[in-house]
Amino acid sequence: MSTTNKIALVTGGSRGLGKNMALSLAKKGINVILTYNSNKDEAAAVVAEIEKTGAKAATLQLNAGDIKSFDGFIDQVKGVLKITFNTDRFDFLINNAGTALYKSFDQTTEDEFDTLVNIHFKGVFFLTQKALALINDGGRIINISSGLARFSNPGSSAYASMKGAIEVLSRYQAKELGERGIAVNVVAPGAIETDFGGGMVRDNPDVNARVADATALGRVGVPEDIGGIVAFLCTEEARWINAQRIEASGGMNI
Repeated sequence: MSTTNKIALVTGGSRGLGKNMALSLAKKGINVILTYNSNKDEAAAVVAEIEKTGAKAATLQLNAGDIKSFDGFIDQVKGVLKITFNTDRFDFLINNAGTALYKSFDQTTEDEFDTLVNIHFKGVFFLTQKALALINDGGRIINISSGLARFSNPGSSAYASMKGAIEVLSRYQAKELGERGIAVNVVAPGAIETDFGGGMVRDNPDVNARVADATALGRVGVPEDIGGIVAFLCTEEARWINAQRIEASGGMNI
């Protein structure tokens, strides 16, 4: 499966890990549709960077937790596929969009819980469901989880629970979509230096040091540690990887 003329849809692709995923895909010759929640200019800058590699790119606005907006979003995807890429299908769906919540179990409110479940689980479930008709047979779905689904850090009970649900869902998707040749895998980053969660890991020296001390390779992750893994999973070399959880954490809490 050559990556030439293949197309990936990356949610939350305008910044952080999603941006690096989009750029890493483009470097492999894969065209990209990336979504942004609120910052259109950031997304446009990523498109410009992708186009410098020779790949094509486009952006669409998406609130990944607003399930009622998904039908309209899918219609927009259809339009972009036709106008920008002269096709009616795409190949790779990367469910990356997300938000953080650092709050103890006993202090987490129902509204906060609902926001997380809509973005990280329900939204992924139904966006993927609605996108299935547009994904080519033999395509790939990559769901983004977290090291926090394996190890427990106080303050992440709700977020990590959603990621645990995603990991179970991914195995079911792999089983049920196998007849179409669609492989489904999970990439679970450890702590990464981005603006995620207000930049806590990147900007708080104490947190950064604690993460580095808990990591076998002795440092905190950076976006470049993750994007290439997602891009690899969209190549022919990764064709026999399916229903797997790939943690990229530098050996955190082992």
